[in-house]
Amino acid sequence: MAAEAPRPPLLLINVVGLTPGLLGAATPRINQLLHGGQMTRLQPVFPAVTSTVQASILTGSAPSEHGIVGNGWYFRDQAEVRFWLQPNGLIQGEKVWQVLQREIPGFRCSQLFWWFNMYAEVSAAITPRPHYPADGRKVFGLYSDPPGLHEAIEQQIGEFPFHGFWGPAAGIASSRWIVDCAMAEFQINRPDLQLVYLPHLDYGLQRLGPEHPAMADELRAIDHEVGRLLDFAEQQGASVMLLSEYGIEPVQQSVSLNRLLRSEGLLQVRQSLSWELLDPGASAAFAVADHQVAHIYIRRAQDVARVKALLQRQPGVEQVLDKTEQRAWHLDHPRSGELVVVAAAGYWFDYYYWLDDRKAPDFARTVDIHRKPGYDPLEMFIDPAIRWPKLKIARRLLQKKLGFRYYMDLIPLDTRMVRGSHGRLPDSPQSSPLLITNCDLALPEQLPVTAVKQLLLQYFLGRPYHDKANAKELPCGEPSP
Repeated sequence: MAAEAPRPPLLLINVVGLTPGLLGAATPRINQLLHGGQMTRLQPVFPAVTSTVQASILTGSAPSEHGIVGNGWYFRDQAEVRFWLQPNGLIQGEKVWQVLQREIPGFRCSQLFWWFNMYAEVSAAITPRPHYPADGRKVFGLYSDPPGLHEAIEQQIGEFPFHGFWGPAAGIASSRWIVDCAMAEFQINRPDLQLVYLPHLDYGLQRLGPEHPAMADELRAIDHEVGRLLDFAEQQGASVMLLSEYGIEPVQQSVSLNRLLRSEGLLQVRQSLSWELLDPGASAAFAVADHQVAHIYIRRAQDVARVKALLQRQPGVEQVLDKTEQRAWHLDHPRSGELVVVAAAGYWFDYYYWLDDRKAPDFARTVDIHRKPGYDPLEMFIDPAIRWPKLKIARRLLQKKLGFRYYMDLIPLDTRMVRGSHGRLPDSPQSSPLLITNCDLALPEQLPVTAVKQLLLQYFLGRPYHDKANAKELPCGEPSP
């Protein structure tokens, strides 16, 4: 049954890392949206990481159902750890646009830079997707559907600043381009629902920590870009829903779970040229580190209790959840590890498994999000031990321009440089993610992130939506007793 009357288009803007505690003098445009609308605190699902939270927003379900148990996980049948995959089919469950396409004939949805963006059943999609020629080079580029969409937009606003999206140069340039892209795409396709991902705050919050004075400049920068999008929405007669995925907390040091497992003879490495590679298929146990959460994959059931006891004794570990305990956290999915480890406040998990930095793999000192068997926030830094980093970068770029193979080895291995992380559930309301909107919807003081889908359906359908075929109680971010 279609909605009784068409609703104005809606821009769903994902401002990563924004929390109530960050709102203030540096965010006048976001404050303006709040004063003219309403705000609720979001309860994130666990783990509170990008891919998992986005999947929960889109499906209205927990990781135990949609299967996105982190930004990456271990593919047991391939004996490989894979991070930052893009096919939308990896998300199990019905997405919000599928319901709306069924209920409202001709409904159009655009998805810009949200994750799992390839082959989604939306009207338009744009996402980062480099090219990998046979000679080993990596050429930056985008993927779009329909084909040619991103080329048409780049002709209008310039090429996407890929270096500003991730790596040591990550900054406001990428979010500024995405705002320009959102406005251009809206005018081309006139979507009913446009999903926009603005990553800027994530960089400074992890580099500096949320309490650093310089974060005020980072907030002003993203507030300005959000303001441009708010002005555009008003001009187009569109409503706005602004949300975030998680809050970032201060951290002081990392925990090397894989080194601990290796010291106990549980993790195996393979000698490769002059360095060591993690050999997950040969390992009795290893960790897939993802910010403040790690999945521990254990080959033999009889080793689970031993590994759990070992990890529980490790400083910096707050909880170790076995498969039974994962049910209370809505994380009991076949993709999850036999154990899931939660960092204590002030800690995060690195992926390092080598015991001597001279044996670190060549990719450890580069930006290589797909080859590393875990998330690496050090990719946002340049090694301070490099005396003339700009000269080294220029030399590498010259090698690239001349057609030579090059090795951009700029990334440090000192985990003490990272000052902010996430993945744990928030300790206070001020560090929770949020949702601000000027839509005429009734918002409670606190809302499970899994209820955002229902909120979107209610906006477009003008009534609460009940899926009788899949009726269930919406899970929230807090673990059950």
